[in-house]
Amino acid sequence: MKRLTTLASIVGLGTALALFLSSGMSDVTAAVVGTGWGALIVVLARFAAVAWAGFGWYAVFPRGAGPTLRDCISLRFVREGINTLLPVAQVGGDLIGARLLTRRGTPGGMAGASMFVDLMTQAVTQLIFTVAGLLLLMQIAGDGPLVRTVAGGVLIAVPALGAFYVIQRRSGHRLIEAALSRFAAGREWRALGAIDVLYENLRRLYGNRAHVSAALLIHLAGWVAGTVEVWVALNAMGYPVSFVDALVIESLAQAVRGAAFVVPGAIGAQEGGLIALCALFGIPAEAALALSLVKRVADLAVGLPSLALWNVMERKSASVEPEGVAVVREGLGAIRARLGRRPAATPLAPAYGFSTVRGAAALSSDNETGALKKCA
Repeated sequence: MKRLTTLASIVGLGTALALFLSSGMSDVTAAVVGTGWGALIVVLARFAAVAWAGFGWYAVFPRGAGPTLRDCISLRFVREGINTLLPVAQVGGDLIGARLLTRRGTPGGMAGASMFVDLMTQAVTQLIFTVAGLLLLMQIAGDGPLVRTVAGGVLIAVPALGAFYVIQRRSGHRLIEAALSRFAAGREWRALGAIDVLYENLRRLYGNRAHVSAALLIHLAGWVAGTVEVWVALNAMGYPVSFVDALVIESLAQAVRGAAFVVPGAIGAQEGGLIALCALFGIPAEAALALSLVKRVADLAVGLPSLALWNVMERKSASVEPEGVAVVREGLGAIRARLGRRPAATPLAPAYGFSTVRGAAALSSDNETGALKKCA
């Protein structure tokens, strides 16, 4: 995966550079300068959007059994910074955010389940947002190659999204449990038994339909509000687009970013997508690239402080290890020893038909604390 991400980054950088050179760097620079104070509004809108997404994450938790709103918002910024600026295929930040949530007192199973539910609600609302933009585009421009391309992407996304939901339910539980039990049988498997706790919390969160519905509405409103970035930037550059036109551009540009999840920051894909979308509304390539640059400025303005915040959080929590993490680490150490990555300890009596290691401890399936650290 790391090699694929690196290769995709190189291709994306080359594509973006070629687009900027072909459009004329001076023209693109002039368009960026033309945004003026509009660029600052875009940055402020991005800060508000990330904070709002943190509110959407907070909404999935049962009242009185989850973190504070402040924790969800601050960790949502950490997730955003990691996913946007680091080569983690836009998922590493979510795992790290959930792990840091356990450092704030949220049980590991609940933190992990909330991450999956939050990702699911974001993906569903983004699909709705994309379909809305596609329908508006069909009314504005009629049928065409771009419409058919986006429609084909939606047809692929629907079953993929369905599979992501199914794997979080009972059938996915059995599949993952069977795979892991073959890989890490015996007492080592008991150290990984926290997956039962994860699925128990997933059932609990999805069972609260009111909270899931609230999260869906919050995230959908966030996607629509993100249209402000495009609307403000283009109008500041002297291209008076309507909010509906901006919504079409934003919704389909976000779909392009989502499809290019392997490329860090969707470099190259975002630029090419914005050029094609802006052309439908008579906006030249240099203005589309300027819009992309303004969005990149917002990425950096939000992402860099978020990475600094992550570093501070890691330092503060480095000396505080949740109860049960040592047990999980011992169980994982036994698995690595069995695979030959380091010498195995002196074997004791066999358990469940497999030998164990001296000093290994079992983790009860209802012990949530620290479970997610193993996953992350």
